[in-house]
Amino acid sequence: MSHIPLVDLKAQHHQIAAEVAQGFAAVLENTSFILGKEVAQFEEAFARFSGVSHCVGVANGTDALELALRAAGIGQGDEVILPANTFIATALAVARAGATPVLVDCDPDFQLIDLRQAEAKVGKRTKAVMPVHLFGQAAPMERVLELARPAGILVIEDAAQAHGAKRQGRTAGSFGLAAGVSFYPGKNLGAYGDGGAVLTSSAELAKKVRALRNYGSEVKYHHPETGFNSRLDTLQAVVLSAKLSRLAGWNELRRGAAARYHELLSGIGGIDLPRTLPGNEHIWHLYVVRVPRRDEVLKKLQAAGIGAGIHYPVPIHLQGAFAHLGHQKGDFPCAERAAEEILSLPLFAEITPEQQERVAGELRKAVG
Repeated sequence: MSHIPLVDLKAQHHQIAAEVAQGFAAVLENTSFILGKEVAQFEEAFARFSGVSHCVGVANGTDALELALRAAGIGQGDEVILPANTFIATALAVARAGATPVLVDCDPDFQLIDLRQAEAKVGKRTKAVMPVHLFGQAAPMERVLELARPAGILVIEDAAQAHGAKRQGRTAGSFGLAAGVSFYPGKNLGAYGDGGAVLTSSAELAKKVRALRNYGSEVKYHHPETGFNSRLDTLQAVVLSAKLSRLAGWNELRRGAAARYHELLSGIGGIDLPRTLPGNEHIWHLYVVRVPRRDEVLKKLQAAGIGAGIHYPVPIHLQGAFAHLGHQKGDFPCAERAAEEILSLPLFAEITPEQQERVAGELRKAVG
């Protein structure tokens, strides 16, 4: 049987190939490869889509988080609270900015940041909290803000997986001072290479990020502060603009596919289906189930031609890169249990009912 990929980027490309080719031709003709007008056009459009005043395109999602932190004045001696169950880039961005990641567990039902633990971790050095909008749904941002505002703590959102996700009608990435977004190819809005952006409604922070991404310079050859080379390529902006005009429709197709998985897999013993936090409008970047003997189940699916995956098998506190934080196994039991059980099933806007029926059938057999 044919292989069913975790995400089918070829199918998506076929829908926009002509528009991308035309856009590439214009960039090549104008040779505006760095910060061309197409970048500014995309930034303006994505800011509108995200419900913020400013979007600053950068080289990748990790840079987006780091530059947002730096622009907010967070660095050496500061602490940033974040969940242990996220991609390592969340914690790396904090460390690269010079601050210290302070980890907390996730809740057992939605795998989003445990705010009771977060509140207990607030101390004199706490400068920010970084909630992660995981797998396509928003963290409980009203509670994050209730925690942060009275304590004078900044909120920097990790919106790398939440392009268009909403909480109580408000778009993820628009709640805090700023948000970091990734345009890695597999995202709901993905480039043809690396890319990212900082979202904010603060003109001051946006101005700061624009300088930081460009060697710390607002005027060419004048560098009043240390900056970075982290700019969104013009060619990537062409791709992202072509996809952005279709993103709402693609997200709706993902919701339909998630509902189909719910129907196909509900009531099957040994398969714990993903749940949506009330008040959230999920965009289903990933459809993540939980199963016993996960690694064994994954091998069976892959042998059957099903491109399932794991997001993420090792929590941040058990990564060698953060061993210096002094954590050990057992410190964050909900994150650890999730890491042992989570399994991402194939999901993309173009997935067919027949493909999903095959995935569901093979998963039933693999779980036994």
